[in-house]
Amino acid sequence: MYSDIEMREAYAKTVEQLYKNDSNVFALEADLSSSMSTSKLKDIMHENYVNVGIMEANMIGVAAGISCVGGYCFVHSFGQFLARRAMDQIFISLGYADLRACLVGSDAGVTAEHNGGTHMTFEDMGILRALPNIEIYDVCDSVQFHNVLNDAYKNRKLVYVRTFRKKQPKEIYSEDSSFINSGANILREGKDITIAACGIEVNEALKAADILSENGISAEVIDVYRIKPLNEELILNSVKKTGRIVTCENHSVENGLGSAIAEVLGEKYPVQMYRIGVRNYYGQVGNVDYLMQQYKITAEDIAKKADKLIKNK
Repeated sequence: MYSDIEMREAYAKTVEQLYKNDSNVFALEADLSSSMSTSKLKDIMHENYVNVGIMEANMIGVAAGISCVGGYCFVHSFGQFLARRAMDQIFISLGYADLRACLVGSDAGVTAEHNGGTHMTFEDMGILRALPNIEIYDVCDSVQFHNVLNDAYKNRKLVYVRTFRKKQPKEIYSEDSSFINSGANILREGKDITIAACGIEVNEALKAADILSENGISAEVIDVYRIKPLNEELILNSVKKTGRIVTCENHSVENGLGSAIAEVLGEKYPVQMYRIGVRNYYGQVGNVDYLMQQYKITAEDIAKKADKLIKNK
């Protein structure tokens, strides 16, 4: 049902289902409905579907107003337009006001491809992670995306979900996969090193584990799909077993997944660690494969750093 469709189709389909069961569900867009496959929702949701035009900050205000009267909004734009352009409104109108909405930032990192540097957000998780009581997710496939959206609605949370619009080369989860709000899942058990990844890097981490296995190295792969709050117990238990960790993200190494895990380990269980991610660069034009190579976030890069950590011990 979800495992064979694009991420944007999973988003539109989930919001449609939730609306049909609850007339207090709203979908807000800022002139990107065709990009996220939500244009068809207009004829289904009627006045519960609102395209505010290219006014992202105003869109957050609309979501806050709807939340005040008991509605719950799914608010979509490209990640940079939510995290960078509308940060103050998210802070004041939603966070500080203790209101709820599900913010969906698409085109995460290198998946912005030919939209280039202005639209390539490597800093969105870092910007929003500083807000109190927000939950932050970076989803890796359509099944997981569907589950995270449903959980946000069910629990009426203030959530930021980071995603890409198209289909992954390989689906990570099956339709009957269980998430039970854990925030992280062990996808592959290992004993020599932990690889913690999120978003599109989950698939790269699994490929890296295969490369390492060919060299006799047993890597434990964790999909850390909820960056805030972290499932600290699961991560700590894995690292206590393996003694070292590589984190992998389609985001700046500053204040994203790697930073969040480093903060926990620094306080509770310091170990050897390396953060795979974008290091002090703006975005650029290119396809995903080219950009991943440019920013050194491929499976080969992960395997190389993991191997180096093991040999340095």
